[in-house]
Amino acid sequence: MNLDDALQTFIAESRELLEEMENALLNVDLAGDQGEAINAIFRAAHTIKGSAGLFSLDHIVAFTHVVESLLDKVRDGSVTLNDEMVVLLLSCCDYLSGMIDALAAGRHDQDPDTAPEGEMLQQQLRRHMDGEAAPSIASGLAVHAEPGVERIDQERGDSDYWHISLRFGRGVLQNGMDPIAFLRYLGKLGRIVGIATIPDALPAADEMDAELCYLGFEIAFDSTADREAIAGVFEFVQDDCEIRIIPPNSKVSEYVNLIRALPERAARLGEILVRCGSVTAHELEGALQQQSGKQEDAPQQLGSILVGAGNVPPVVVEAALAKQKQVTEQKAQESRSIRVDSDKLDRLIDLVGELIIAGARASMIGQQIHNTDLLECTSTLTGLVEDVRDAALELRMVKIGATFNRFQRVVHDVTRELGKDIGLIVDGEDSELDKTVVEKIGDPLMHLVRNAMDHGIEPADVRVAAGKPAKGMIKLNAFHESGSIVIEVSDDGGGLRKEKILAKAIERGLVDPERKLTDSEIYNLIFEAGFSTAEKITNLSGRGVGMDVVKRNIQALRGSVDVGSREGQGTTVTVRLPLTLAIIDGFLVQVGSSVFVIPLDMIEECIEYATEPGQDYTDLRGQVLPLVRLRQLFRIDGAATRRESIVVLKFGNHRAGLVVDTLLGEFQTVIKPLSPMFSEVKCISGSTILGSGEVALILDVSALMHTVAGKGAVAALAA
Repeated sequence: MNLDDALQTFIAESRELLEEMENALLNVDLAGDQGEAINAIFRAAHTIKGSAGLFSLDHIVAFTHVVESLLDKVRDGSVTLNDEMVVLLLSCCDYLSGMIDALAAGRHDQDPDTAPEGEMLQQQLRRHMDGEAAPSIASGLAVHAEPGVERIDQERGDSDYWHISLRFGRGVLQNGMDPIAFLRYLGKLGRIVGIATIPDALPAADEMDAELCYLGFEIAFDSTADREAIAGVFEFVQDDCEIRIIPPNSKVSEYVNLIRALPERAARLGEILVRCGSVTAHELEGALQQQSGKQEDAPQQLGSILVGAGNVPPVVVEAALAKQKQVTEQKAQESRSIRVDSDKLDRLIDLVGELIIAGARASMIGQQIHNTDLLECTSTLTGLVEDVRDAALELRMVKIGATFNRFQRVVHDVTRELGKDIGLIVDGEDSELDKTVVEKIGDPLMHLVRNAMDHGIEPADVRVAAGKPAKGMIKLNAFHESGSIVIEVSDDGGGLRKEKILAKAIERGLVDPERKLTDSEIYNLIFEAGFSTAEKITNLSGRGVGMDVVKRNIQALRGSVDVGSREGQGTTVTVRLPLTLAIIDGFLVQVGSSVFVIPLDMIEECIEYATEPGQDYTDLRGQVLPLVRLRQLFRIDGAATRRESIVVLKFGNHRAGLVVDTLLGEFQTVIKPLSPMFSEVKCISGSTILGSGEVALILDVSALMHTVAGKGAVAALAA
């Protein structure tokens, strides 16, 4: 095994586990089954600790052990999880994340600069454990004192054992793991008193696959080791197996729950547990009587379990089988996923792009020499290349939910800092877009959310006075529209004040006092550099730095941002982004000798030019359509053709007509970035290479719409 590769895998998985742990902590109050949420938090900490031990990362192991110990007390009910503890555990997540980042940077030991913070967190964790210790002991004694549940087999003396229930996963052998080796290693920690092999999952001989494991084991184990040490024996297979460990002196009801949770026949399992010595018939009978509440039916039910004369109620069996099937399907789904380096995906996309360009070249040659066979082959090739392109792009598509989940923590922390009561609603988290876009949109969205919390949501007393709920809400929503993804950041705060924004803009000389602006134009002034209407500067905002950067970063992704607001009711910032930054379906148009590409998803229709000369708009079925003349916009030499065309573009709720000389048809477009020296060129978002080897410029539809923003209103008035 290459330890460097394994360490990188540990780093990646630890970050994922910390993210899951953080999300579970933030949503533990909303979880339907709080116990399962706490178990998920515990499992994340336990997995990080166990994996860190494999690499001798003692400082991570030591810190995580204290976190795990507190979570273990929360799991068994001896400590109650409260808001203060959630905040502390979130801080522990941050500290662990810092240690993982340091490990990724090459530091394998404790950073002396951060060690005091770790010590402080551990002291707080131990304080929570010690503060709840006394009541937990008393409650534990009370539980064991219940009749019919405490250990009552006097003849066994001190021979009270651990019970380990194992169900190895199907693929454990294929993963290079030997179940017998784990059992042998278990023997080093103590003595296996009784063991029963469970072969119930074995199929018929002709259906059995020798590379798959179908066995399970029920083990009575005599050892002075703790649960952590015993569970550590199966560390390498814990994700592929179902492992249940019942400690000595446990309630017998735990064994009954084990019987009902396993997929095998309850009759056989009860008999096996008794034969292993983990539980006696008398104890099992008492637990069954107490759980069923029907004393007269208990002997018959016990006889069914121990002798095999019958089965437990079908509902119990069906529930156990359904649970087992669910776990199996989940494991099977996880086993079908693989982790791929993003650089390899980027390389694949680059190669697909070059393949598209080469295919376009071959198709052009076929048309030039009028070779029918070659044209037929290139047509088939083009279809296959499109399928490869779509499949390659899907590999880089990820759900935006992972980005949205980051803001749960942001809202939690900022709410405490501002002293406001704010909640977060997330919708559309299953919407997908290119991984590159997801990585770059996180910071702009972060600023928009923090800005909404600081400026948008009013204090609770102001909200109540205005007849609103005391708790403010921020909503993140994502959906697909016209080949783009639209992300909305909304709040139900006080909204933007047009008069205040306009007065500030005039004061700073951003707009002419005599100019009449639409509401949208006024609201979008907040994206101007250095613009801020905040009356005081806070740790979050108010310095006028940030919103202009947000807009610039979004435009760098070929996207746009717009603001809508209603005073007293709230504000919505709408971000529109392309689904991918690599390859798109385009439509070629020509003006003079220049060829341009328009994203196909932005085109609504193409119509023949029928407008009076000099007009900047036309009548499209009773609606005013402002026009953009590319010849004038880019100052292209030459006269227009006798038969011009209009390409009707749609971007959001806006339409415009693009006047061109010739329509050349659809074209798979590989987007090539422009040189930095062309970064200030308006209305151009990139370039591509045609089959002829010539360069065509890709039009920025968002920027084109801004060139006609005022023309539409003027045209509507004139009509």
